[in-house]
Amino acid sequence: MAPPKARGVAELEAHDTVFHALSHRSRRTILSVLHGHGDTMTSGQIASWFETSWPTTSRHLRVLEQAGLVRVRLRGREHLYELDRERLLAVAGGWLGAFAAAPANRAGSGGNGR
Repeated sequence: MAPPKARGVAELEAHDTVFHALSHRSRRTILSVLHGHGDTMTSGQIASWFETSWPTTSRHLRVLEQAGLVRVRLRGREHLYELDRERLLAVAGGWLGAFAAAPANRAGSGGNGR
């Protein structure tokens, strides 16, 4: 079992992958489009929402897949992309959710924390 610090670093690195995927407007749009269409669409349906070339859309889909935000499977000759809500919620509820709680130590809260 990895020490707590190593687990924490690994978790932050995993979040970095997600935040990188979310850093591009087109990738956020893909996630929104998927969500608005029942969480599953073919690659062609997704591509039809963009004026960019297919290779550009394909790269965005690959980044989202590598970040674990979408899953892809074959249905016949079509690639189906499915939103991975659990992964999104893990980041939203995990790392980002930690900021929703009041800080444990409010001593010195009047300054900049230095």
